[in-house]
Amino acid sequence: MKKIAFIGLGVMGFPLAGHLSRAGFSVCVYNRTQRKVAQWLEQYQGIAATTPAEAAKNAQIIFTCVGNEESLQEVLLGDFGAFSGADRGAFFVDHTTVSARVTRDLAKEAEKHGMVYLDAPVSGGQQGAEHGSLTVMVGGEEAQFCQVSPIIKHYANRVSLMGPVGSGQLCKMANQVCVAGVIESLAEGLFFARQVGLDPEQVIEVIAKGAAQSWQMENRYQTMLAGEYNHGFAVDWMCKDLAIVLDEAQRHGSKLPATELISKFYREIQLMGGGRWDTSSLLERLEVTNNEVGS
Repeated sequence: MKKIAFIGLGVMGFPLAGHLSRAGFSVCVYNRTQRKVAQWLEQYQGIAATTPAEAAKNAQIIFTCVGNEESLQEVLLGDFGAFSGADRGAFFVDHTTVSARVTRDLAKEAEKHGMVYLDAPVSGGQQGAEHGSLTVMVGGEEAQFCQVSPIIKHYANRVSLMGPVGSGQLCKMANQVCVAGVIESLAEGLFFARQVGLDPEQVIEVIAKGAAQSWQMENRYQTMLAGEYNHGFAVDWMCKDLAIVLDEAQRHGSKLPATELISKFYREIQLMGGGRWDTSSLLERLEVTNNEVGS
């Protein structure tokens, strides 16, 4: 598979398409904002398309990495969607985080056109995308997975088949549940350390190699303490992802009380004007709400 289309050049898609270009693939890119396309072409070898259908034409594999379900359906369906431009036998690999229900519906639509659809949400954030060190969770058939996984490995350290179509999205939901819980715990730990008069940096130095250790602790505690929240995955996207999680849990009759509470906390950050802050801003929410209580 040497001819590739990449649809969506956001903070994740931009570097991912770049990795494929540098690996020697013939890459055609599409993005709704043409300015991003121009910026990408300044850095990488490739060509641009004016519609998703044009990007998908003659491509053997079409990657999508857009913001939400509505955007994904927009770039895939309709007269100008990628499904209408792709050839029979083409592979679609979607890196967007959406519901398993939408994923399965799109896979059925792709099958009607004689095409293959795999869901492949990612973990590792903007930093992982830029460094080519993402974790990718894939839903699909094993034979199809084996054909696309060597290509995905150009920007991923780990690519795993989780089960049939939709399983990648379900795994990503579990990932977001764990990430949200870890960040809230870290925020509360840092906040508590400050409140009781400890040096938070010294606290982290002591506990970071023990049972409390986490990626978030090692990579985010300093920026959290500095009140810097412009590092990667935004609150708006986490709110979207946790809503997907809670909807899926409800469908299965499951209660996720901590996730429900942290989802509420993130919505409070949006009301504070922090929708574009990164997810570690749960510490800022703690500081603001406690100051309001104490005033």
